Amino acid sequence: MPHLILSAASLAYGHVPLLDHADFQLDQGERVALIGRNGTGKSSLLRALAGQGSLDDGTVWRQPGLRMGYVPQEPPFAPELTVFEAVVAGMGEISALLAEYHAVAHAMGEPEAEHEALLERMHHLQGELESRQAWSFEAQAERVIQRFSLDADARVGTLSGGQKKRLALAQALAISPELLLLDEPTNHLDIGAIEWLEDLLMASGVSMVFITHDRRFLDRVSTRIVELDRGRLLSCPGNFSAYQAKKEMILHDEAIQSAKFDKFLAQEEVWIRKGVEARRTRNEGRVLRLEQLRRERAARRERQGKVELALDSGDRSGKLVAELEHVSKSFGEGAQQLAVVRDFSCRLQRGDKIGLIGPNGAGKTTLLRLILGELAPDSGRVRLGSKIQVAYFDQFRTQLDEEAALIDVISPGSDYVEIGNEKKHVIGYLGDFLFAPQRARSPVKSLSGGERNRLLLARLFARPANVLVLDEPTNDLDIETLELLEQLLQEYRGTLFLVSHDRVFIDNVVTQTIAFEGDGVWREYAGGYQDWADYQVKQRAGDAAQSAAKRVASAVMASVQAPRVKVDSSRKLSYKDSRELAELPERIAALEQEQKAISQRLEDPAFYQAEPQEARRISLRLTKIDEELLLLLERWEALEG
Repeated sequence: MPHLILSAASLAYGHVPLLDHADFQLDQGERVALIGRNGTGKSSLLRALAGQGSLDDGTVWRQPGLRMGYVPQEPPFAPELTVFEAVVAGMGEISALLAEYHAVAHAMGEPEAEHEALLERMHHLQGELESRQAWSFEAQAERVIQRFSLDADARVGTLSGGQKKRLALAQALAISPELLLLDEPTNHLDIGAIEWLEDLLMASGVSMVFITHDRRFLDRVSTRIVELDRGRLLSCPGNFSAYQAKKEMILHDEAIQSAKFDKFLAQEEVWIRKGVEARRTRNEGRVLRLEQLRRERAARRERQGKVELALDSGDRSGKLVAELEHVSKSFGEGAQQLAVVRDFSCRLQRGDKIGLIGPNGAGKTTLLRLILGELAPDSGRVRLGSKIQVAYFDQFRTQLDEEAALIDVISPGSDYVEIGNEKKHVIGYLGDFLFAPQRARSPVKSLSGGERNRLLLARLFARPANVLVLDEPTNDLDIETLELLEQLLQEYRGTLFLVSHDRVFIDNVVTQTIAFEGDGVWREYAGGYQDWADYQVKQRAGDAAQSAAKRVASAVMASVQAPRVKVDSSRKLSYKDSRELAELPERIAALEQEQKAISQRLEDPAFYQAEPQEARRISLRLTKIDEELLLLLERWEALEG
């Protein structure tokens, strides 16, 4: 039985329809990814499916009694609520009782509490909750809060963006939903949290419709891709890779059909204009057909153009951009002191493209400021290169004045911008970033999240810079714009510092990474995110192999050095056990040989690039060998005894 059915849905803002008699069905167990260009109406469609938005026409049918969790892009939480109160707020009428019971229980622990009054109130609340069979809801709320590593008593207003996203997910999962509707669930989450969320969603078995531009998340989680394009919904079974192959074929066929239609229409237009000859041979049916063709051509919606990106790298900087020697930086004093950077050294040169990898709060921004000389280290030395022109992309968009017009953001006091050696009118330049001329004087506050990111990129690229700092540039950008931005950065001749949690974007852009390893320790690695992740797998496999080798050596030495115990002659080994004992040394030697061969393969960095899947498989095999060796040694000891 389907969970949702959308029938002949129509929705428009202004003169452009976001949904044009669109149909959609979600079956049980499906994980559907809703994708499309910024501004096509994905979030509006998701709100309509959740029952929090209306359609101009059409219907949304939901399975009766369906438990549904909805996580919007920017979850609206009251800042004065506690985490527990916010989580149970989605549980209907019993949410207030649960929230009050939790508050009373917390107040009981206060030294100056009026215990008698609190006990009386707690007794009353217990009765109410028991009568409504609500204890299971409280237990579920506490489980999801613990699962999302949140503090139940913390105020929502004190949470970071990533913690608020976790809170919204916890609220949705607390009701044990049969269907989840998620709008950009990976925004504000670091890479570790995104991978954890992928595992959680896939293990839960819950049906989903989600919006995301994270291509690796799409590939791993989705079972079907649905694209919203020009008011229509195009469905493609499989993950994002399968969709890309099918979409290319669809666009090719569409282009051929449109070309044939336009050619036929042009021929008919020539015929109707033939003057006297046409009037003599005029066919009224042919005239009516031409009028219908004109109407169809006028109603046809072309695909939105692509963003035109260009970046001026300005004057070349010196060959050396920055050199750090044993740099350390801490914040706080005494027992509260926190080491953000500890004894870090690196040498960065012109043309390097560096990705910073680490969880939220690890200190990526602090490290960037140290590298660029904006923050003095507590110890160590920072040497900057010459002729450095730095441009920043700020993930919080604090550089944008909400009341300013778009043209004033791009080029205040001038009607032109200069990109390289080309002078361009600011309205035409905004058009390159898909802003229509009539919107050029609109205020920034009228823009969506994706449009603000495009505007910030336009502002950033309107100025020459040979050092580019991009802090989460991928948030809210659609996939086509992401791919164009990747291409631009690959061709950029200056130095790039990139902070991002988009794993595919990092892999496609950077040449080296600086990764957080805990306790203020940062290390430099060649390659992108996947190269760093593969190195971590290899490192763990090597550590496991060394540990296993030590355990095997210790067990062998113990068996050799142990004093021989005189065995009762009446207790003899059976023929089968004697044969097994004789074969054990050969089996152990074979496993040790295989262990050595695998370790040698894992020591080759090229192996991870050429065969990443095989690398993971044999890493798991190495762990299995350790377990098998221990079992064989234990069996050997038992038989010898």
